[in-house]
Amino acid sequence: MNLLKKVAILGGGVAGLSAAHELILRGYQVSVYESRNIPGGKARSMPFKGSGKGGRRDLPGEHGFRLFPRFYRHVIDTLKRIPYGDKTVYDNLTEVSRLDIASFTDPIQPLPAKVALNIENLSILKGLIDHKLGLTNSDLRQYRRRLWQVMTSCEERIREEYDGVDWWDFIHAKEQSQAFLKIFAGFTTTLVACQSKVASTQTVGPVAAQMTLDLTTPGTSFVRLLNGPTNDKWIYPWMTYLQDQGVDYHLEARVEGFRCEDGRIIGVQVTEYGKSIEIEADYYIAAFPVEVMGPLISPEMLQADPSLYGVKRLVDSVEWMNGIQFYLNEDVTITHGHVIYLDAPWALTSVSQKQFWPDIELSEYGDGRVKGILSVDISDWDMPGILYGKPAVNCTLEEVKEEVWEQLKRSLNTGDSVILKDDMLHSWFLDSEIQYDPVDQRCKNNSPLFINRKDTWKDRPEAYTRIPNLFLASDYVRTNTNLATMEGANEAARRAVNAILQQDESLEQPCEIWDMYTFEIGNIDILKRFREHDKKRFEQGQPWNGKLR
Repeated sequence: MNLLKKVAILGGGVAGLSAAHELILRGYQVSVYESRNIPGGKARSMPFKGSGKGGRRDLPGEHGFRLFPRFYRHVIDTLKRIPYGDKTVYDNLTEVSRLDIASFTDPIQPLPAKVALNIENLSILKGLIDHKLGLTNSDLRQYRRRLWQVMTSCEERIREEYDGVDWWDFIHAKEQSQAFLKIFAGFTTTLVACQSKVASTQTVGPVAAQMTLDLTTPGTSFVRLLNGPTNDKWIYPWMTYLQDQGVDYHLEARVEGFRCEDGRIIGVQVTEYGKSIEIEADYYIAAFPVEVMGPLISPEMLQADPSLYGVKRLVDSVEWMNGIQFYLNEDVTITHGHVIYLDAPWALTSVSQKQFWPDIELSEYGDGRVKGILSVDISDWDMPGILYGKPAVNCTLEEVKEEVWEQLKRSLNTGDSVILKDDMLHSWFLDSEIQYDPVDQRCKNNSPLFINRKDTWKDRPEAYTRIPNLFLASDYVRTNTNLATMEGANEAARRAVNAILQQDESLEQPCEIWDMYTFEIGNIDILKRFREHDKKRFEQGQPWNGKLR
C-alpha cells in the first residue's frame, strides 16, 4: 500500500473520477480539483436553473445525451464497480432497440439497433437493401470495400498510413451518390462532431467498422442509455462511493498554473471559491481537456518535456457538439432509441428520453406539467440553417432553439404524419456551456469536443511525461479507444494510474487495458490471419490487398 503517496488530480470529469477510483483502491491519498460547481465534466447533467416551481426540482438538462456503445469496455468495467443501492451503476443502463433515420421528404425509416431474426426486422433490412435511403448498389459495394480494408489492415498500417488520410478521401466520397455522402461520409459529424474531410481514418475507420459489425450482429443492442439523468444515475453515486473510500473532492477549484523547477512539478496554483491556494503532491494527473491543458503548459514544462509542444498544437483540434432539451406537454415517443436527422443541416440526433426513465416522475420537476423530454445533440455549428440562414455559431440562443425545432419538425412531419406541433412545447434548455456574445454576435462554447484530425497522432502524448511526477489523463492522450469519448477518457486515466504504479514499483495490480476494435464473432477473431498477412506486406513496403497471400 502507498499510504504516504499523495496524488492531486486536476479535473473532475470522467477521466479524473476514473483515476481517483483506481488510485484510492490502491492505497494512494487522492484529491480531485474540479473547476465547475457540478461534478462530471462533459458527462454531467445540469439543472435548468429556475425552472422548478412549488418546491419541485429544476428540470434536468444535459451537456448532451449519454450513450454507451457495445464496444465500450473500460468505462463499463468501472460502472460495474460503483454501488447503486443493492446493485451497481451498470444496472442503470438500458438498451435501445431502434436507430431511425428521418429526412425532409420521406417518412421515418426504421432501423433495428438490436438485430433479431424476426419478420419485422427482416422486412426493415430488406427495405434498406431496396434503397429506401437512396443508396445505390455501387454505394453499398464501395462502403463494404472500405470497411473490409479497415478490418483487414494491420495496426501499423492504420497508425502510420491511415492517420494521414481523411475519411472523405479514404471512402472516395466524391465519386459516390448524394445519399452516400449523407450517410457514410456524414455520420462522422453526428458521431464525433467533425467533418469527414478532416477526420483521421485511423480514428473513423475502426469505429465505423466496429459499429457496423455491432449493428448487424444478433444479440444485445449496439448502444445503451442511462435510465435517468446522468448525475443522479451515475456521477453522484460515483462521487459518494469515492468520498466514502477517502477521496477528497473539491468543486469550484480552478487550476491557474503549474510551478515547474528542475524538471519537476513542485506545486499547482488553484483558485478555490475565489481564494488562491497552492497545492502540493507527490504526483499530479492533469485530467483537463486539451483546450484547457494547452495554455497551462509553461516554458519550464516545455524545457523539461519538449513533446508537450504537441499538446499545445492540438488546442485548436476541437469542434462543437452540445445538447438542447425540449420539454413537452405530452410524451412524444418518436422511436425506442435514436433518430438521425439526415437532411438537418445542423447534423441533429435525438432521443425521446422519458421512455428510458421508468422511475423518474417528471411531475416532480419544473411546474409539474412536463410529460416528455426530447433531448437533441447539435453537431454542426457552422452550416447555415433553414430558418434564419445562419450557422448556429452566429445565432442567439433563442434562434438556436427556433432553428433546431424547425429542423426537427421539417424532418418528422412529412406527408400526412404530424409528430411534433408547436403547442406541444412547454420550454427548452440549451447546454449552459453555450453563451451568446451580443458584441461579437457569436456563440462561445466553454466545452468543445476534441477531434482526431488527420496527421495529428504524432502530437498526441502518452499518459506519462518526461516530467517524472506529471501524468496526463484525457481523451486526447494516446489510447486504444482513439476517440473523444468517456471511454477514451477512462482508458487514459487507467494508463496514467499504471504509469504511477510502475514508477513506484508498486506490487498493486495494474488497471486492465483492453483492445477496442477486434472484429470478433463469437469470441473468434476471424480476421487475424488477414491482418498478419497485411503486416508482412506493410513491413515490405507493399500496399494493402485484403487477401491471405
